[in-house]
Amino acid sequence: MNVAVCFNLVPAQTNRGETVDRIAEQGAEQQAHAVATALQTLGHTARLVPLGQDIVQFTSELRQEQPDLVFNLCEAFWGDSRKEMHVAALFDLLDLAYTGAPPLALGLTQDKARTKDLLAKHQLPTPKYTLVKLGEQYSRVKEMSYPLIVKPRWEDASQGITDESVVEHEKALQQRIDYVHRTYRQGALVEEFIDGREINIAIIGNGPHELLPLSEIRFHPDLARPIVSFESKWLEQSRQYRLTEPVCPAPLKMRTEMLLRDIALRAYKLLECRDYARIDFRLRDGNPYILEVNANPDISPDAGLARSAREAKLSYPQLIGRILALASKRHN
Repeated sequence: MNVAVCFNLVPAQTNRGETVDRIAEQGAEQQAHAVATALQTLGHTARLVPLGQDIVQFTSELRQEQPDLVFNLCEAFWGDSRKEMHVAALFDLLDLAYTGAPPLALGLTQDKARTKDLLAKHQLPTPKYTLVKLGEQYSRVKEMSYPLIVKPRWEDASQGITDESVVEHEKALQQRIDYVHRTYRQGALVEEFIDGREINIAIIGNGPHELLPLSEIRFHPDLARPIVSFESKWLEQSRQYRLTEPVCPAPLKMRTEMLLRDIALRAYKLLECRDYARIDFRLRDGNPYILEVNANPDISPDAGLARSAREAKLSYPQLIGRILALASKRHN
C-alpha cells in the first residue's frame, strides 16, 4: 500500500504560548519518522508529507503522490492546535482515506470545555469545572472546592500545565487564569483537582473495540504537585521528568478496572473516536473521573499507547499495521 505519512511543521515563532512548547510540537515529526519506518517494515511504501504554512503546496504534494491512504499525524496547522480538525476536513474534501478521528471528533476533543459538557450531559464522571473565556471578567468560582487546576482550553501535550497550575486560594486562581489568557490567548478551564491515581486507557477499533492493558502514571512523593506537567512529559533533564514513572499494566482491583473500561469505551463512542484513542482518568477513593479524551494521541514508540500495545503483545509495527488496516477497512 502507498501511504502518505502527514505531520505538521512548527513555525519558528508563534503568537501565543511559551517558547518551550515547540518541543512538544516538534514531536510530530519524530512520530512520523517512526510510523514511516514501521510501515516500511510491514512492506508498505511510506512517504513523509509535511504540512507547513503553504496549504496549496501540501495539497499539490498529496495529489501528486496519490496515496492509497493518509496516516494522519497532524496535531495543528502552523502552530495553531485549534485547526487540527481542519486538516482532517481537508483530507475529506480531497476524498482521501486517512487514519484516526474525523473532523468533528477532533474539534470536540480539542476543546476541553465542550468535551466536559458532553461527558456531564451523558452522566460520565468528570471533575466539576467552569470556563473563564478570554476577555471575560474574573468571577468567584462557585460550587467547587480547592485545590483547583487551571488549563488552557484548547492546548494538548500538557502545554500550559506546570506546578503553578494547581491553586489553593482565590488570588492564585486569578493569577493563573490571567496567565492562561495572556500567554495562550484563549479561555481558561478551571476544574476541581482530583488528587489520586492517574490511569490511561488506550482503545483500538471501530466495533468490535479492543481495550489495551491499562497504564498508570506514578508520581514520586517528592514532587511538589502530582500532575503530568509539561516538564514531566517533555523535559528529560528536569526533576519532574525523573520523578514521574509510567507503569503498565496498572495494578487495579478487578471491579475498578472493569468500571474504568466501561466508562472509557462509553466516552470513546460518545465523542465518536475512530481507529484509536486514549482516555485519561484520575481515581479518588475508588471513584473514576475522566480528565481528557485524546482522539489523536501520541503514538510514538515510547508513548503510552504503544506501551500498552506492547503489554498486549503487539509490537510497534503490528500496532501501526492494525491502525492502517482499520482505516483501510472503513474506506473500503
